[in-house]
Amino acid sequence: MHHVGITVTDLATAVAFFEALGMELEGKAHAEGEFVDGVIGLDGSVSEIAMLKTPDERYRIEFSQFQTPRSVDGGSHAPINALGLRHVAFVVDDLDATLTRIKPHGAEVVRNVETYQEMLKTCYVRGPEGILIELCEYFR
Repeated sequence: MHHVGITVTDLATAVAFFEALGMELEGKAHAEGEFVDGVIGLDGSVSEIAMLKTPDERYRIEFSQFQTPRSVDGGSHAPINALGLRHVAFVVDDLDATLTRIKPHGAEVVRNVETYQEMLKTCYVRGPEGILIELCEYFR
């Protein structure tokens, strides 16, 4: 896998949130033209994109903010059991510290932080635009 793409209405907020999670901005670009339209299947598209990578450079998330055509709500606050892509999961070294770091960026724990058999501490968090994030801290 190379990356996961997420469309947002506020690119700067999404980038800041995921940087607070520990991802690194790899680059930004303006995207439009015949090539882009042919790939994504939208005529006259104009967007700004940002690619973020994990610190180990193995995984990436591409965020797109469209100027045209106008984005449509794809169920940004759908529950976890809705069909389709629902969450992105990250392993973190310290779950409590991570939550403290991302809270100023709008992160809200969905319900509880839970511990499973003294092996794992985990929770779901809603980030910008309702993006669901699972955070996992494994005990060693």
